[in-house]
Amino acid sequence: MNFASDNTAGIAPGILEAIAQASRGYALGYGNDDLTRQVQQRFSALFEREVAVFLVPTGTAANALSLAHVTPPWGGVLCHANAHIVTDECGAPEFFGGGLKLIGLDGEDCKLRPDAVQAAIARYSGHVPHQVNAFSLSLTQATEGGTIYRVDEVRALADLAHAHGLAVHMDGARFGNALARMNVSPAEATWKAGVDVLSFGATKGGAMAAEAVVFFDPKRAEAMPERRKRGGHLISKHRYLAAQFDAFLADNYWLTLARHANGMADRLSDGLRKAGLQVVWPVEANLVFALLPEQLDQRLKAAGAAYYVRRAEMLAGNARISGGGLLARFVTSFATTEDDIENFLRLIQNG
Repeated sequence: MNFASDNTAGIAPGILEAIAQASRGYALGYGNDDLTRQVQQRFSALFEREVAVFLVPTGTAANALSLAHVTPPWGGVLCHANAHIVTDECGAPEFFGGGLKLIGLDGEDCKLRPDAVQAAIARYSGHVPHQVNAFSLSLTQATEGGTIYRVDEVRALADLAHAHGLAVHMDGARFGNALARMNVSPAEATWKAGVDVLSFGATKGGAMAAEAVVFFDPKRAEAMPERRKRGGHLISKHRYLAAQFDAFLADNYWLTLARHANGMADRLSDGLRKAGLQVVWPVEANLVFALLPEQLDQRLKAAGAAYYVRRAEMLAGNARISGGGLLARFVTSFATTEDDIENFLRLIQNG
């Protein structure tokens, strides 16, 4: 009954086998191997255009290096106040960006709305050289609340950002979960909707440690090789990153894993509702948020259930949500089973 994070799951079998295969024989380091070149071709085929791809071991590195590349040290990044880059990356974007500023905005369901972005652009524009000006917009897909931006929502925000000269970054740590739910192509969900650079996540989706920075205009990636190296994220035995992505992307394995995780989240949320608990946000990816009475939380934890309690401030801007109870986050993964769900729900019902 471990719902703490999709990071707590192991490695998907197909990816683990690919890592073992990559360990046979010798290969040039630092991305100069055949497998890395094959993965670069896979990404271009996946997104239906030539892209520039840079593999890194962590999502924090992918986000921080991406934002540093499209935002000058004196610039600002508009993002949701609950975005992962704000709450869980220990200032990495600011560090790698040489002092860039993250500007957190409110938004219901953990999503940004055009009016809030428009107001922020107006506030953080002009008055040079005295104030930080907005240079980029970062969207989290799926969001920290487990909600997703539909294609038309991404396009509306990207059009607004581009009209004011801002680059658009997408933190896709759970991009596969979002895409599986929307049932649209990777191209439609990203560059065709206006995304300039994507942090493409695989670790939460079943990899060991593999993320990719994807530039949809290769010209925009100039000097990114040096930025990655200087930042300490060019892995010498690079083929192990490539092997994970090669297996992850082959035959849409990544979407198969994501659909399973999403399905388990649906099953869990349905059960929580039937037990009389309030599920906070729409369950659109593999995250479920619910309000738990404190005594129930204590009983579940005592029985060995693993999940996180989040700060109530995450509920800001969601006036329709009733008060009372702890805000609990449950995350399902490719490894979650129906028995995991049923055992957990039985624990709740037998209280």
